[in-house]
Amino acid sequence: MIRNATAVWNGSGKEGNGHLTTQSTVLNKTQYSFSSRFENGIGSNPEELIAAAHAGCFTMKLSFVLGAAGFTPETLETKCDITFENGALTKSHLIVTAKVPGVSKEIFDACVADAEKNCPISQILNLAISSEATLL
Repeated sequence: MIRNATAVWNGSGKEGNGHLTTQSTVLNKTQYSFSSRFENGIGSNPEELIAAAHAGCFTMKLSFVLGAAGFTPETLETKCDITFENGALTKSHLIVTAKVPGVSKEIFDACVADAEKNCPISQILNLAISSEATLL
């Protein structure tokens, strides 16, 4: 399986702008710029896309890990905070809240640790990865 996305940029790094389009067209000429990346401008940026990818991948992996342990999650919700400092991505922090009938906190935490380490996005990121988990 191969997935793709396209970035188009026009102009200089600071004054220019561009757009992103994904194969699925969920992003379809979605604006990004210096302002949306380094300030609070309108549009997307690479870091929030990595955060979305990591949150999505981890959450799906956690569902599979819980399933292998004999539990079906009712709800898994993950926020991912990506830290970008001094021109590099340095940290990814996953914050998961879950409703999983019948699972103990100990088993849940072990499943979270497994998913944090083994989701495909975690495996390609070269940065510190951490997580915190709340079981409702």
